[in-house]
Amino acid sequence: MEPTLRPMSLGEILDRTAQLYRTHFLLFAGIASIYAGVVLALGLLQIGIIELLKALHMAGDQIWVSLGFLILIFPVSIIAGGVAVAANNRAVAWVNLGQPATIRGTYKSILPRMWSYVLLLFLVLVILWTPFVLIYGGLAFSLWKIGVFKPGYAQNPDPQTALLLVGVFGVFLLLITLWAVYAILMGLRYSLALPSAVVENLNARQAMRRSIELSKGSRGRIFLLGLMIMAIEFGFVLITQGFFFVAAFKNHMVLPVWAEILQQLVGFLTNSFIGPMYATGLTLFYYDQRIRKEGFDIEWMMAAAGLSWPPPWSGIEPGQAQPAPWAVAETAASQAAQFDSLKVEVAIPSTEIAAPREPAEEPEATRPPGNEHEQQ
Repeated sequence: MEPTLRPMSLGEILDRTAQLYRTHFLLFAGIASIYAGVVLALGLLQIGIIELLKALHMAGDQIWVSLGFLILIFPVSIIAGGVAVAANNRAVAWVNLGQPATIRGTYKSILPRMWSYVLLLFLVLVILWTPFVLIYGGLAFSLWKIGVFKPGYAQNPDPQTALLLVGVFGVFLLLITLWAVYAILMGLRYSLALPSAVVENLNARQAMRRSIELSKGSRGRIFLLGLMIMAIEFGFVLITQGFFFVAAFKNHMVLPVWAEILQQLVGFLTNSFIGPMYATGLTLFYYDQRIRKEGFDIEWMMAAAGLSWPPPWSGIEPGQAQPAPWAVAETAASQAAQFDSLKVEVAIPSTEIAAPREPAEEPEATRPPGNEHEQQ
């Protein structure tokens, strides 16, 4: 597939996403299946442990098992999800530029810097979700101070306390609304961090700074892309998981074991099929922003014509990911500063022209005999 390197509208990016996804479906689904497989294994393990506790008449411990898996799935999801998204970004970068890509090749290329991508994803999640945790912590603390958790509180309601609760929940809803706006803005601000880290071999801090610069001027379009893909994914999940929701509602929110296992298997397929869509669109947005702001299409044509990019003085070895111009500029400035700090002493010859010398008279003792007589 020939690379499409030109500024694109939002509709064209969606069309390009669908085109890449359709022509390389097995590639993207195979990459996402690694993460989906990890989630499937944890889900099946949780079902098995809960059924074992029921058989041992230890059903009261189910809540602790569920809580333990809830805590366990958070770090596992960050690691597996970060690696899968980075591999997806690498695959999109390759196929978008007309280069071959395989599942094994994409994972092999990102594994050496796997923990850098995981750290980046973790930092972004911390920035987005820390206010949410603090708000809920503040709510729990307020309810504890009011005495809601005391035994017998529900049987003896206090009108003054009830009015105080209304105020607490009002403030809570206001703060949650403000957090939602904050999370959206921060998510858009760092939306291109992982593609930048994968394509340009940046560390977490550099990738976050790079995303801030690249996403300027297109965060509204990225937001609309997220809304559209979210609507597609929600519709697909509703179709595949709707049966299980209805069955659980009719059975007092409890599913039989066979239905829970089937739900996990359907979830595996759902995550594999639709998981890479948003990451694919963001990688295309990354290239679109580089084309608009840095002329990446011209750089690519120069490379295709045999012209060297990056320049030899950039310090980038052949075969590495192409750096951004700002990274090359920083390298050049650093080398220039080092060069200026060198003190080189050069002896410059004098340009003055010496006056010609008059020939010296020969000593008398050295004159040949007979010269004096001839002169007389």
